[in-house]
Amino acid sequence: MPLLRPLRLAVTDRSAAILRRCYRGQMPATVLERALLMLAAADGHLNPDGSIRTRREASR
Repeated sequence: MPLLRPLRLAVTDRSAAILRRCYRGQMPATVLERALLMLAAADGHLNPDGSIRTRREASR
């Protein structure tokens, strides 16, 4: 799998405040990655092993 360049994301003022106040001392990228993984799993986009489901798998 080719290496992908990291995305540069701008966070909202509210998101930045949450990161600063609730996750002090943690890397924002790490906190956002955990949040994204939880959201993707809850939405059914990940297999039980954490890999991204294919379109075919998602339609079953």
